[in-house]
Amino acid sequence: MKKFYLGLDQGTTGTTVMIFDEDWNKVSRGYKEHTQYYPEPGWVEHDPMEIWQNVLETIDIASKEAGISKEELTCIGLDNQGETVMLWDRISGVPVYNAIVWQDRRTAQMAGEISRTHGDMIREKTGLIVDAYFSATKIKWIIDNVEGVKEKIKKGRIIAGTLDTWMIWKLTHGRVCVTDYSTASRTMLLNIHTGKWDEEILEVLGIPEGILPEIHDSAELYGYTDPLDFFGAIIPISGSVVDQQAALFGQACFKKGTVKTTYGTGCFMLMNTGDKPVYSKNGLLTTVGWGLNQGKITFALDAGIYIAGAAVQWLRDKLKIIENAAETESMANSVPDTAGVYFVPAFSGLAAPHWDQYARGTLVGITGGTEKEHIVRATLESMAYQVKDNLDVLERDSGIPIQVMRVDGGASVNEFLMQFQADILGIPVEVPVITDTTALGAAYLAAYGIGEFHDINELEQNWKLDKRYEPQMDAETRERLLYDWHRAVERSKEWIEVKE
Repeated sequence: MKKFYLGLDQGTTGTTVMIFDEDWNKVSRGYKEHTQYYPEPGWVEHDPMEIWQNVLETIDIASKEAGISKEELTCIGLDNQGETVMLWDRISGVPVYNAIVWQDRRTAQMAGEISRTHGDMIREKTGLIVDAYFSATKIKWIIDNVEGVKEKIKKGRIIAGTLDTWMIWKLTHGRVCVTDYSTASRTMLLNIHTGKWDEEILEVLGIPEGILPEIHDSAELYGYTDPLDFFGAIIPISGSVVDQQAALFGQACFKKGTVKTTYGTGCFMLMNTGDKPVYSKNGLLTTVGWGLNQGKITFALDAGIYIAGAAVQWLRDKLKIIENAAETESMANSVPDTAGVYFVPAFSGLAAPHWDQYARGTLVGITGGTEKEHIVRATLESMAYQVKDNLDVLERDSGIPIQVMRVDGGASVNEFLMQFQADILGIPVEVPVITDTTALGAAYLAAYGIGEFHDINELEQNWKLDKRYEPQMDAETRERLLYDWHRAVERSKEWIEVKE
């Protein structure tokens, strides 16, 4: 009987499902976008019920394209957005409020106050800089601002969970309430040294531990799909991890010092730092890569960029100067440069290595001769510049020179961007055959979780190169472009000062 492994990537803008055969070739793919809600400036929300329906629909799409029934799936692995979090009633199964997305800035002031009083303690215990980015302040906001939640907590009816917990809870008809070490490390509530929810941080924030899920390995048998909720099929759910760590796993970055960058809604660079956490002196995050084999944790350095593909989506949906992301490549190539235009897409502030939550999106260098092609090119180039800034910091903090960067995600198919990325980095950029490496990593973990293989290094031979981009830009041009880019970044940081 043939084996089919399902990887479910629940991302910020949509849900992707991929099915792989026993030789780890892609068999099929399903995708569905979900709605982004912006109830106030700086607020970003998702409807958890819409996401749940999309999970089922994308699994159905992928299964039908593969020509298999749901019963033929060997196992399911999933990855999630990370910091996006929600609270729901464990009896009715109804969310008490929308999921608050990682990009949301409503708790920026709260985070600032917590940072001033407890920032060093939280950084030491969690590896994270106190910021509205993470789940903890979002949980506190819902508890403090949504009517009836505190009363339901007293009655033991509330679950607070990231979207992995929500999906597994729904797939198992409420029987399993878990998260994994990597996702827990994105809440700002996990003590990465003990592998447990930290009592001191929970007390500071006023979050009861009883509403949080159990913390488990990133690969183990959590439970089975409930046939009532899952097409009549009973399938093992055996892998769960944060999306960026899933991509690190899917890119076979198992050795200390290996690096991957994923171009999605945001852009995220992770370096495997082995079995010990490395603390950054330059604004990067210390995080859990994955936990395997009864809590044996692999750590990573995390350089997160809030806005990457979301800037292209903005060009499409708000400015309406493109119809789809694919055309940005030909538009960028149609002009020799940006004609001096720089775009800093700080829609939700700037993440690593700046951590300026008040910076705002800035277009500089516009003249009467600026055309939409220049703005499109500047948007693509902004991704590459932000990645360069973070790669430089990764090298400094780790002490490891990076020789090559593996890339994945939607924008990795954009040949203009990948060549410009190699040029601005000054090192080769490698694109694998399977660029949906988040879903692949989730499927790998699921297979590992049910014993399909016993050593993760067996997976290295599955990694296949599709295209390698060699740097072609001279050093003088690179330095000039970077100098002007950094001037533009400083302008974006001045926004709040001018406003005040």
